[in-house]
Amino acid sequence: MVKITVTKNGPLRVEGDFALLDPEGGQYGLGERKAVSLCRCGFSENKPFCDGSHARHGFQSQVQALELPPLKAKA
Repeated sequence: MVKITVTKNGPLRVEGDFALLDPEGGQYGLGERKAVSLCRCGFSENKPFCDGSHARHGFQSQVQALELPPLKAKA
């Protein structure tokens, strides 16, 4: 199972058995890591990974779980 946690004022934390792919389908080498943090603020020098830049730039994002509306049936 993969667990993704949206952190307060920080990155997306991805944990579990997963693959991370670039837009062309190339797989990132994660060095056997079972957890990584992905940048949400856009300031990281190591995108898509978080390097802590959010804290230096004052990135703020208060998050709380919510329900998405149901998908609409395709015609």
